[in-house]
Amino acid sequence: MGSEPAGAEGISDAIAVERTLSGESEAYRVLVERHSRRVYQLAYRMSGNAHDAEEIVQEAFLRAYQKLEQFAGNANFGTWVYRIAANYAIDRMRQRKSEDAGRAVVSNPPEDGIEVDPVSQVRDPRPSPERLAGSVELAARMQRALEELTPAERTAIVMRHWEGCAIEEIAAVLKSSSNATKNTVFRAVQKLRRDLEQYAAPRRAAGATRTKL
Repeated sequence: MGSEPAGAEGISDAIAVERTLSGESEAYRVLVERHSRRVYQLAYRMSGNAHDAEEIVQEAFLRAYQKLEQFAGNANFGTWVYRIAANYAIDRMRQRKSEDAGRAVVSNPPEDGIEVDPVSQVRDPRPSPERLAGSVELAARMQRALEELTPAERTAIVMRHWEGCAIEEIAAVLKSSSNATKNTVFRAVQKLRRDLEQYAAPRRAAGATRTKL
């Protein structure tokens, strides 16, 4: 009686959770719409492709819905479902590595065989062919470098340097201490730098040669 619609703008996460638990299933859509983009960003960067990212998002919100009664009302729902997605993504990575260590993570590549992160594409509306080729090549190199990391390292680097998460939040996902998590982030950064340096060196040499010509 007189209550605002479940999908009304401004409804808080706490109210949406409360209404969902009281039987208003439409209220859960508010939470999905509000937090799905951030969860998708995490899922995409951890999985490396859109198909798996969408599956991770769907599974994360399904699990959150099924366990909603366990959700602590004084916690942040966005953080909670984000952690569920991260943990599910980690489980998927570990399972795939155990099933086939040589299997490529990208399962649905476009025609050229490379899928570029839509969240971090070049923003120049009219990039030069050389710049565009370089960005696609770098994206592919970055994806391969990420695939070489352990699931924990990949999770740590994505959450820390792409998503800007605090060490404590990453540690909670990894079920590790803050110091151990810092070491994991450090190892991941060092590995990526090493891999990308191997990519950058030949390009710098090629650029120097073109300059001389």
